[in-house]
Amino acid sequence: MSDVVQDAIIEEFSVYEDWLDKYDYLIELGNDLPAIDPKHRTEKYLIDGCQSRVWVDARLEDGKIYYAADSDAIITKGIVALLIRVLNGRTPQQVLDMELYFIDEVGLKDNLSPTRANGLAAMVKQMRVYALAFLGKESE
Repeated sequence: MSDVVQDAIIEEFSVYEDWLDKYDYLIELGNDLPAIDPKHRTEKYLIDGCQSRVWVDARLEDGKIYYAADSDAIITKGIVALLIRVLNGRTPQQVLDMELYFIDEVGLKDNLSPTRANGLAAMVKQMRVYALAFLGKESE
């Protein structure tokens, strides 16, 4: 099933021929990521499995999840910015059910180092853990 946000990301990446340009674009996206609340830059919000330090927080508002994140690595920050763009404003069930096909389509999986690819998987997992925790609380 096609997703408008993921399709837009695929389109944006398609204008870049080589991966150095795509990395520059990821860095740009990371620079545009809104700052996470300093109280969420603690061990509690740190993601296990990332070589760099990545903090992710989530809140449920009107039945939809909104994420905030930060990283001390510029490319990782761009990757988490993409994940937030795709998953923000969705219900917990949508986050759990969503196939993140843009990751393969833009070539992220193939062009990230193994440690970054593991970090990406860890970020996705943590965002889904939040969704699981919020499941059933949408109506509260």
